[in-house]
Amino acid sequence: MIDILRQLFQDRFHAPVERVQPLQGQLGASGRKIIRLAGGQTTAIGVLYDVREENAAFLEFSRHFRKHGLPVPQIYAANLDQGAYIEEDLGDLTLFDFLSRNRSGEELDAEVIGAYRKVVDVLPRFQIEAGRDLNYKFCYPRAVFDAQSIAWDLNYFKYYFLKLAGVAFNEQSLEDDFARLTKFLLSARLDFFLYRDFQSRNVLLRGGDPWFVDYQGGRKGALQYDIASLLYDAKADIPPALRQQLLDRYIQRLADFTDIGRDEFMRHYYGYVYVRIMQALGAYGFRGFYERKSHFLQSVPYAMKNVRWLLRNVELPIALPSLMDAFGRMAASERLQSLNAKDGCLAVRIFSFSYRGGVPPDETGHGGGFVFDARGIPNPGREERFKPLTGKDAPVIEFLDREPSTRAFLAHASSLVDASIDAYLRRGFTSLTVSFGCTGGQHRSVYFAEQLAKKLRGRKGVEVMLRHLELENLNK
Repeated sequence: MIDILRQLFQDRFHAPVERVQPLQGQLGASGRKIIRLAGGQTTAIGVLYDVREENAAFLEFSRHFRKHGLPVPQIYAANLDQGAYIEEDLGDLTLFDFLSRNRSGEELDAEVIGAYRKVVDVLPRFQIEAGRDLNYKFCYPRAVFDAQSIAWDLNYFKYYFLKLAGVAFNEQSLEDDFARLTKFLLSARLDFFLYRDFQSRNVLLRGGDPWFVDYQGGRKGALQYDIASLLYDAKADIPPALRQQLLDRYIQRLADFTDIGRDEFMRHYYGYVYVRIMQALGAYGFRGFYERKSHFLQSVPYAMKNVRWLLRNVELPIALPSLMDAFGRMAASERLQSLNAKDGCLAVRIFSFSYRGGVPPDETGHGGGFVFDARGIPNPGREERFKPLTGKDAPVIEFLDREPSTRAFLAHASSLVDASIDAYLRRGFTSLTVSFGCTGGQHRSVYFAEQLAKKLRGRKGVEVMLRHLELENLNK
């Protein structure tokens, strides 16, 4: 099949292909074969894919978007009968790669934030400016993100994620919620271009500017879906404050193109956030649980982080009790939280908790791990000045650092954990749980969990996952 790409390249550039480089992952889980072709000083990207309708949609949309001056690859040549085409080479730097290389935990470099702002600024041009006169007859498999499209996504989530992840639910009650959610989503305006997979791996950066690919699944739909896809892109793990800034910027940008106001937009926005997260989880479950491609499951804990934030901070204008119950079970699942450990790594899950609420249950099947009782350490919570603070705040940290018993407790706990990690790594184990408890789960337990996580992060072969259970409950 590569010979077809070679011929297309030679016919277009009047030069033979001298180098062929298969590329992995540029278009995610789509199943396409992506190949860089080079001859002399010329390079192009070749694509092999046997779904004619999707290829035709990509080629038509690419030509249409370029006519509107949008930054998408030029199509050099195509052979639809053979499922092959060659396009402009936009390089290898995706927005996701740029984000990953230029962040420190929750802190993103200014250049990353600037790149996201550029992406947000362009999105309405795809959705509204170019969407007005696009030929939707080329859309595949549906011309509109309608009830059928939504049903496919929701069932994808139910059968390939909830069932395979072992999340309990009442099937009829969940179906009733799906019907209510679908009706609500379709009450938004649907006369815009919906890019469908508008996320950081489908944006390439060249010369500091964004270029866009993988829009062949586009169709008519609501504005809210695409910005939700970008801002709740699981593994990109965009901090909530930045998500809000980018959402505000997008809504302001919309005013240049449409009369949809903020209130109308926001009424449906979080419903589309949820349905996009469900679509993504269905894909992770299909590729990970069903096809056993474990790297897809590494995105699940990041999606669970987004779910926990939504459950604490968002109330939808419709009642979806069964669906919200399923999300609550997912968010609390230690099995799902441990999935981002890389192959060959030991997942060390660290918890702080309150003894009033009980020791965290083991959901991994490995029997629990260490539970350290920090109630013998002097309690900052007894002093009025510390009551509104937590073990992550500097005054509490300074208070506990001054106590000799604190240092001894942490040293003994760390020594035991270190010895187990060494043994677990030698024996190929994949999971270890360490829990710190105190009376309220707010000061001492949080402090020790933070200190141990800080010590273990960066250790070769170890993936650290940290949760403060009582603090999560307080923030609900």
